[in-house]
Amino acid sequence: MNLVNATRSELTKQFSTSVWWILLIVLVLYIGGTAGGMAAVFAAGENGSLPGTTSLPTGLGDRLPSLIYGLATAMGYVFPLVVGSLLVTGEYRHKTLTPTFLATPRRGIALSAKMLAGIVMGLVFGVAAVGSTVAAGGGMLALFGVDPQLGRPETWAFLGRMLLALVLWVLVGIALGTLIRNQIAAVVGILAFTQFVEPIARVGASMVDGLADVVRFLPGAASDALAGDSIYAAMGGSAGQPLEWWAGGLVLVGYAVVFAVIGYAVSWRRDVA
Repeated sequence: MNLVNATRSELTKQFSTSVWWILLIVLVLYIGGTAGGMAAVFAAGENGSLPGTTSLPTGLGDRLPSLIYGLATAMGYVFPLVVGSLLVTGEYRHKTLTPTFLATPRRGIALSAKMLAGIVMGLVFGVAAVGSTVAAGGGMLALFGVDPQLGRPETWAFLGRMLLALVLWVLVGIALGTLIRNQIAAVVGILAFTQFVEPIARVGASMVDGLADVVRFLPGAASDALAGDSIYAAMGGSAGQPLEWWAGGLVLVGYAVVFAVIGYAVSWRRDVA
């Protein structure tokens, strides 16, 4: 019962602030706009209906809808990752962690409640990300005469795996926030790794022997493997054989568990001012 009450308290705290819906709006506009624009351009490249698109990669065929929908995780995963970190680091920044621990003295329960609240937040952001790519991207594909493939069971399985990946990203973010107390350091570190370090490593994997077997276990590569097809792979941004989808999911779970255990041991149990 304590866990239920603590989880309800965490959700109340999160939904009573403006940060979550501001990030949600930015996510929908960014991912939906990108999906719609890329769907229009690539669909035009496929059928040659738009001048100046003859140099675009064509022949994507049945892959095109999944590549467009896959932007939800390929580009949108940073949002739930940041949201997850804010669930914890915001408590340190605004000095609300002391009353949280006073209300829930057992810190393991407090952390578990944050994880459960993170799953709810992940579902909210996941539905928004996947829904925006399907609505904008699928709509533009249909407008240009390309089948959006929404009547196929495999498409819905793909969307479901993306939703799962985005939920797991929130849990990874919570675990990182537990490990890195400083909010600015956590957010800057997340952006630096996701936008620069891992993309460079994945591009470099095609140039260094043996590196591809390592980078496929990086979190972004694991997320792509869990979801399935990705525009990143289609554009030549990865090398080597990706993990199986279930293995990619286990890798993401592993990151969340390892970071959370380390964070709990070295940071979460420490005294707070």
